[in-house]
Amino acid sequence: MKYNLPVEGMTCASCVTRVEKALRKVKGIENISVNFANEKVAFELNDNTSLADAANAIEKSGYILNTHVVEKKQSTESEYVDPIEKSYKKLKKDLITGAFFTLPVLVISMLREFQFFLSVWPFDIDYTNKILLALTTPVIFISGKRFYKIFWKNIQHLSFEMNSLVAIGTGAAYGYSVVATLFPTWVQVGNGLPHVYFETAGVIIVLILTGRLLEIRAMRKTSDAIKKLLDLKPKETTIIENGSERKVKLESLKLRDVVLIKPGEKIPADGIIKSGNSVVDESMLTGESIPVEKNSGGLVIGGTINKTGSFTFEITALGDNSVLGQIIKLVEDAQGSKAPIQKFADKIASIFVPAVILISIVTFISWMYLAEANNANIALINFVAVLIIACPCALGLATPTAIMVGTGLGAQHGILIKNSESLETAHKIDTVVLDKTGTITEGNPGVTDVITNRISDRELLSIAASLEKKSEHPIASAIVEYSEKLGVKTIDAESFHNYSGFGVTANIKGDMVVLGNEGLMEHFSININKFSNKLDELSLLGKTVIFCAIKGELSGVIAVEDPIKNTSIESIEEMKRGGLKVFMLSGDNEKTTAAIAKRVGVTDHLAEILPHEKVNHIKELQEQGRIVAMVGDGINDSPALVAADLGIAIGTGTDIAIESSDITLVKGNLKSVVSAIDLSKKTLRTIKQNLFWAFIYNTIGIPLAAFGLLNPMIAALAMSLSSVSVISNSLRLRNTKI
Repeated sequence: MKYNLPVEGMTCASCVTRVEKALRKVKGIENISVNFANEKVAFELNDNTSLADAANAIEKSGYILNTHVVEKKQSTESEYVDPIEKSYKKLKKDLITGAFFTLPVLVISMLREFQFFLSVWPFDIDYTNKILLALTTPVIFISGKRFYKIFWKNIQHLSFEMNSLVAIGTGAAYGYSVVATLFPTWVQVGNGLPHVYFETAGVIIVLILTGRLLEIRAMRKTSDAIKKLLDLKPKETTIIENGSERKVKLESLKLRDVVLIKPGEKIPADGIIKSGNSVVDESMLTGESIPVEKNSGGLVIGGTINKTGSFTFEITALGDNSVLGQIIKLVEDAQGSKAPIQKFADKIASIFVPAVILISIVTFISWMYLAEANNANIALINFVAVLIIACPCALGLATPTAIMVGTGLGAQHGILIKNSESLETAHKIDTVVLDKTGTITEGNPGVTDVITNRISDRELLSIAASLEKKSEHPIASAIVEYSEKLGVKTIDAESFHNYSGFGVTANIKGDMVVLGNEGLMEHFSININKFSNKLDELSLLGKTVIFCAIKGELSGVIAVEDPIKNTSIESIEEMKRGGLKVFMLSGDNEKTTAAIAKRVGVTDHLAEILPHEKVNHIKELQEQGRIVAMVGDGINDSPALVAADLGIAIGTGTDIAIESSDITLVKGNLKSVVSAIDLSKKTLRTIKQNLFWAFIYNTIGIPLAAFGLLNPMIAALAMSLSSVSVISNSLRLRNTKI
């Protein structure tokens, strides 16, 4: 049996590996996939293994498997419950609490060094320290509790990462300060009271919580994307039962039900049309801007929108088996299958933290036995100095400051970088896969050519618009819109008749007008050879041709095309000059796709492909060793955006595509793709520089502290300098040209 259950306690990408390892040790558990984005684990159990075995294994690794919620594979979800909403609210509450108490601690600690403050501050140093202790304690035991709990679990499994650094650093600063406040003689050197480091502990916790909050907000947006996919389906629909119509909730639908769809309604499930015909907008699933003619026996897809006529269809697929359900599953699977990126700081911390602990212990023991006087005091001070200099304040700033500046710069240029993971892969990108409709092209059909025979362009447009204004087809709308833009007036049409899938006819001023495709011309025996050369040229360009015949004679043709964006050709050429391999994928027909590919200079393209085929193509490229960036704008692109090493969404596209991506181009300009990759490279380089400066202080300071040449106060100053260097380095990004 297959399960998909929430896991409580996962706080970072390394947790994914730990949960997977725990489950792999249990015989009978297969197909394990841990999804950090929605904090769930999917797995299959054989008959000899119970769910309790899986829960026990996960619990031993330090996490909790919620076995009260079991989601079977063929469920028909009507409402998506965000599994990380509770975590987000708790984290936000802890952050507010921490910031509330830390702010006065920081202000008092900074101002107490100035004489003007001491002259108005009514409390002495001892009483001030106790005030700081009272204010910092809630930050440690309420806001920072999560770090110490995780640190304790890490110790049990001999694992160390960023949480370990936070726990050790803040714990050392707070613990030493508590002793210095309540038992000052224990650590006193000289006549003055020992220095305290309450502000260090509080500020670190608040900074780290802020970073965590930003991460969870990104996760919540991923969940929003799935919610919006589910929202494509209507809440209720009309079924035909015993010859009568009846409104039912979506959850009540069953296979073989016959559903009635009226103009403008969303189609609730996949099925086959039994009666009627219409035009259906499938752009939210196929990416194709031009709606598709649907007749008896044709397939319809749940989540698409009926444009014109009414029809009935028989349901053939629901829930996970439907096309929309499969897309949702593809998004979740792609998220779960993406390898968790081990943060650079965590990798170093796995060695750095144990080394610091060992050095601090050796320092304490050495000074206890080697110092001639005040052995305990000197040993404790040097022990704390080692831990204080190792405190990860600069580490906490290294990534968020660079991301804040980098994303701010990107936003000014219409580039939104949503997460740090994209920064770790962007510099490796060697292949760019482009969706056609809405990415390379505008996504909206428009009139490009008007060719006439014995009448003027305006006369032809007037007649065509007079007929097309009665139609809701997007090609008709394009002709009407184009005519209105030129100020062409329409004429009253009589005896209007629609030939579904072919075109329309009507009488204008007593003359019979036939307007439609080549099939309609053949039906009325109208010769179209007059424009054969021009028609071949238009066909090679992948344009849709509308013929207009008056009184049985061809009077002209109107070509409609989804135009290429004016920056696409130049942008693709720039990508190729930068050494990137460019592919184009489209759900459109081969003829149009090939024509567009040739015009924009793309030699590799695939046409008439479905969403899961886009994902398969991405995976094939990855299996060849390529690092792939996917650029798209439609709902059908969202699985591929997630599956790619770097997902880039055109901002003028759907919210779902945007939320499934790593980078968003707000202006919808393909030129920004190269700029986005370049900015990501520079931001990542800055983060690495920041991490270097964060550690260089430790590398120099730890030996000094161990040899008694660096007291905790100087260690705290060194930490501040490291933070200043990190922030200053991040601010340099503002002057970067992209």
